[in-house]
Amino acid sequence: MSPSNTNVRAKRLPEHDCATVRRVVDRIGDKWSLYLIGTLKDGPMRFNEIARNIEGISQRMLTLTLRGLERDGLVSRKVYPTKPPSVEYVLTDLGRTLLEPVNGLVLWAQKNTTQILQSQEKFDKKTAT
Repeated sequence: MSPSNTNVRAKRLPEHDCATVRRVVDRIGDKWSLYLIGTLKDGPMRFNEIARNIEGISQRMLTLTLRGLERDGLVSRKVYPTKPPSVEYVLTDLGRTLLEPVNGLVLWAQKNTTQILQSQEKFDKKTAT
């Protein structure tokens, strides 16, 4: 390929692809989605069971996050015809593919927490003067 044929702009993703990727990353990177994915890693759970396992999440945020994950195909919702109806949530096959990278991120955070806290403290001292 000659220098005259190189076109950096042509190698970039089209804008709509970048926006799509950003929306997916925003979904899994929001405040609660990773907690939900991690909570569902061992199998199906009912709504209240999930709520008990995720400290600090409101019923509304749990509902909204589960709906978003279901819409994205990461979580499946099954309603049982009981009175009142029972609902279970489970990771889909696609959702289960997130477990490895999420676990890697958690391990990285655990490994580097001390260093990050030290850096924050150093920065805060420097900017406070």
